[in-house]
Amino acid sequence: MKAYVFPGQGAQFVGMGKDLYDNSDLAKDLFEKANDILGFRITDIMFSGTDEELKQTKVTQPAIFLHSVILSKVLGDDFKPEMVAGHSLGELSALVANGVLSFEDGLKLVSQRALAMQKACEAEPSTMAAILSLEDAVVEEVCDSIDGVVVAANYNCPGQLVISGSVPAIDKACEILLEKGARRALKLPVGGAFHSPLMEPARAELAAAIEATEFSTPTCPVYQNVTASAVLDPAEIKNNLVAQLTAPVRWTQTMQQMIADGCSSVTEVGPGKVLQGLFKKVDRAFPTESAALETA
Repeated sequence: MKAYVFPGQGAQFVGMGKDLYDNSDLAKDLFEKANDILGFRITDIMFSGTDEELKQTKVTQPAIFLHSVILSKVLGDDFKPEMVAGHSLGELSALVANGVLSFEDGLKLVSQRALAMQKACEAEPSTMAAILSLEDAVVEEVCDSIDGVVVAANYNCPGQLVISGSVPAIDKACEILLEKGARRALKLPVGGAFHSPLMEPARAELAAAIEATEFSTPTCPVYQNVTASAVLDPAEIKNNLVAQLTAPVRWTQTMQQMIADGCSSVTEVGPGKVLQGLFKKVDRAFPTESAALETA
């Protein structure tokens, strides 16, 4: 079975999507529609802005979503997913790609999600850190032992777990985890504590927006971050999407479950090759590729 996967925050780069805009009338129309919906020319920042401008959550999330979703639409008949998944933000890209959300509704939700998350980030100094080469259970145990908010947030692949929380709690956790044998405990250049209880104000805000949006039955199963399992019911998809803001991204478990359910190859749709690299950490020989626009 062929799977398509969609990247999340961190995959962005200046110049992303410009080849699509320049070589496809459909892509150009969709990018211009996005500029109108967002109320600013996000294409200017994507194609020729600065890294700093592109790094703002309110810009990054819609930019990655647009690159991914527009590429999937430009692929046309070549885009035939039998299963989809997206990492964090990428889950919304996956839901547009498999027919659950319209392009317009997906973009509006991404924009609302990004603004709500940015607001939550500004409310309290918080951050995330990547912990390398430790068992998940050890990281979880250390997080549980610390006063303050610090939780396992992104199970990216075996031996790579990102923790999320308040700055003092993250600093303390990193110190202990290095003593426990972590190869690295690297604080990430992010605006706040994504996928932690500190995102509760954003979760509440997004819940109302999701509830007011029509979700259709998907054309193929979506493997959601919260459950790491195949979901087809629109109501369940909604609930999991809301829960995702404060719950961990179970990407390791998602990849393992997709492979167990018969996934034979993965195509990454969007900027970068991060997700392909994570699949290779599960199985070095697993077939992966990047989706590409065919130009004459």
